[in-house]
Amino acid sequence: MSQHDHQPLSFINPEGLYDPTENGYSHVAVIAPGSRLIHIAGQGGENAKGELPEDFHLQVRWAIGNLKTAVNSAGAELRDIAKITVLIVDHSEERLGVLSAELSEAWGEAQKPTCTLIPVPRLALDGMLFEIEAVAVAPKHPESGVTSG
Repeated sequence: MSQHDHQPLSFINPEGLYDPTENGYSHVAVIAPGSRLIHIAGQGGENAKGELPEDFHLQVRWAIGNLKTAVNSAGAELRDIAKITVLIVDHSEERLGVLSAELSEAWGEAQKPTCTLIPVPRLALDGMLFEIEAVAVAPKHPESGVTSG
């Protein structure tokens, strides 16, 4: 995808770098001047009651759902996310495959954001195996009603 003046966010997978599409991310995100940045705190795989399943796959699915809820609350969509950082306890190729499949499912045909995956020995809560944080980009809309709080 090339950068257009009317788009607040575009992605580039330049020649000379391997194609990361299969792994569910892009190499470069370009943010247009005047865009609104939205920072989303790390989202775990718990439900609204704070219940955390033991299953890694379910934690990934629920965490991405939580990310979608958070980014939607700021007036943006998953496709507006420029960068994700993923933390995985006991990372493996199998867990990478689960993550890649869930990112592909959530983003569909949209270009995937840039991504850094960090294997970690532990996360904030007992039993927490996955966390995802994000930076999203949206056009500036001062009349949007989004407030701090």
